[in-house]
Amino acid sequence: MNFGILETILTILFASLVTSFIFRKLKLPVVLGYLSVGALLGPNVLDIIPDIEAIKKLAEFGVVFLMFTVGLEFSYSKLFALKKAVFVIGGLQVILSSIITSLIGIWLGMDLLPALVVGGIVAMSSTAIVVKQLEEQHELHTQHGLNAVGILLFQDLAVIPFIILIVGLSTQSEYSMTTIFLLDFLKGLFAILSIVIIGHWVMKPVFHIIAKTLSMELFTLTVLLIALTGAWITNTLGLSYALGAFVAGIMLSETQFRHQVEIEIRPFRDILLGLFFITIGMLANITYWSTIWIWITLLLAGIILVKMLLIVVLSRFAGNNYTTSLRTGLILAQGGEFGFAILTLSMKHNMFPPEYGQTILGALLISIAISPLLIRFNKEIARFLVPKAMQSNREVINQEVSKHAEKLRAHIILCGYGRVGHHIARILKEVNVPYIGLDIDSELIKNATLSGEKVVFGDATHPDILQAAGLNLAKAVVISFDILKPTIKVLSLIRQHSPDLPVLVRCKDQNEILELRKYHPYKIIAETFEESITLSQHLLELIKIPENRVTELLQTVRKKDYDMLRQIHQ
Repeated sequence: MNFGILETILTILFASLVTSFIFRKLKLPVVLGYLSVGALLGPNVLDIIPDIEAIKKLAEFGVVFLMFTVGLEFSYSKLFALKKAVFVIGGLQVILSSIITSLIGIWLGMDLLPALVVGGIVAMSSTAIVVKQLEEQHELHTQHGLNAVGILLFQDLAVIPFIILIVGLSTQSEYSMTTIFLLDFLKGLFAILSIVIIGHWVMKPVFHIIAKTLSMELFTLTVLLIALTGAWITNTLGLSYALGAFVAGIMLSETQFRHQVEIEIRPFRDILLGLFFITIGMLANITYWSTIWIWITLLLAGIILVKMLLIVVLSRFAGNNYTTSLRTGLILAQGGEFGFAILTLSMKHNMFPPEYGQTILGALLISIAISPLLIRFNKEIARFLVPKAMQSNREVINQEVSKHAEKLRAHIILCGYGRVGHHIARILKEVNVPYIGLDIDSELIKNATLSGEKVVFGDATHPDILQAAGLNLAKAVVISFDILKPTIKVLSLIRQHSPDLPVLVRCKDQNEILELRKYHPYKIIAETFEESITLSQHLLELIKIPENRVTELLQTVRKKDYDMLRQIHQ
C-alpha cells in the first residue's frame, strides 16, 4: 500500500494512540507498544507503512531530546550522591559487559569493531522503563532502586563513546582505529568546549532575558534552540546529534531553569521518541526470526542472565548485601533505548550483515517485553532465589527499628518521612512528644539522621516493621504518603492489629477520602480542601473580617465538606 507522507503520519498517530491506550490499561511499557506498532505496520509484516527515510530522520530527534533531558538530570550533585553506584558498579558493568560480549563475538567469527558495538548494545538497560516502573512501585529511593539509577546514569553517559566510535570509523576508514578514536575524542572535546562557551556567554544571558518576558512561547523556542544548536555543532564536526544535545542539557542542569526546561521539552521528546521506537519496530522482520531463533535465544540469555549475574557480583563487590544486589540485577536485566540507538546507527553504517541486526533486534525486543515482570516481581523472585538472605535482611531491619523504638511509650509513629512527615516531626519535637519515623528513602534517612532526627529505614506496609516500631504501645499513627495504595495497606494492617488506635491519614481529593473511610481512620486530611481553607483564611484576614468570625466560618465550611462526603459514601 503506497501512502503519502500525510497518510503515513495519520496512520502512525492513530495506531500509536490506540496502542498507547491499550498498553497503559494493561500496565505494560508503552515503549513495547510503539515497537509493536512499527513491527506490525512496517514493510516486513502488513506493509501498511512504507520504510520512508524522512520519517526515520525525524525520529532521530527523539534520541536527541532524550539525551538532552538525560543531560538535564546529569548534575554534579546527583553524581556525587550516587558515586559508588555510578562509577564503581556502573563503570565496571559497562566495561565488563562490552569486553565479555566482544570476546564471545570474536570467538564466533565477528570482527573486533562489530563485536565491540554489540557489547555496547548488550551493556545498555532501559532508563525509561526502569525509572518509570520503580517510581510506580515506590522503589525508586530504596537501596536497590538507587543502585539501578546510578548504573543507568553511567550507561547513559557511556553511549556517547560508542556513538563517536561508530560514526568515526564509518566515515574515516583509511585511518587506524586508535587514530580515529583520538581524532573523534579531540573533536568531541572541541565540541563540548564550544557548546559550553556559547552556552555560558551567549545562551544563559539570553535565557535570563527571555524568562523576564514571562512568555512561555519564547521560553520553549529558546529551549529548542539550545538543544538543536548543540546537536548541530557536534553533527557539523562529524559526530552524533546526541552528543551535542547531551552537553547542552548538562550546561542547563545547574541553572534555576532546569525543571521548567524539562517540562517544556518533554512533549517533543515523548512524541519523537515514540516515533523513534516505531521506526525501530519497522526494522523487525518477525517472519525471519524463526530461522535465527537459536541465536536470538542465546543473545537474550546474555542480556538477561549474564548481565544480571554480572551486576549481582559487582554490587556485592561494592558492599551491598545479597538481596539488594540480586534485586538490582533483576531490575536492569533488559535491553534499552540507547541500545536501539546504537543498533540503528550501526546498521545505517553497515557494520554487520542484516541477519546480525535482526538477531540483536529480536533479543532486545523480547528482553523489553519480559522486563516489566522482572521489575514488578523483583522482590518475590529474590525471595524465591535467596530466601535466607531475604529473611536475614528483614531481621536486620526489624532489629534496627526495634532498637530505635525500645524505650518509646505513648509515642507517635510517622509512616513516611517526606515533606509532611518531616514538618510533623519538628512540631512533635518542640512539644517533647516522642516519635519514630519510618521511610524507605535511604538518602532521606541519611540526611535526617545526620540532623539528629528519629527516623529509621523500614517499610511501613510490612506488619513486622509496624510491630517493631512499637505499634501496641503507640499513642497514634500518622500516614503521610502521597499515594493511596500504600496508605490503604498500612491502614488495613493497623486495623487488623490495633483496631482502636487513632490513625491520621493524608490524601489528595474526595475520591481518596471515600476509599479511606472504609478503614475507619481517626481523621482524614484532604490536601485540596485544606489548601482552599488556608487560602480562604488569609483572604478573610486580608479584608479585615474579625478573627472569631473567620474561625467560625472555616470550621463550618470544613465540617460541611467532610460531612457531605460522608453522606455521599453512605
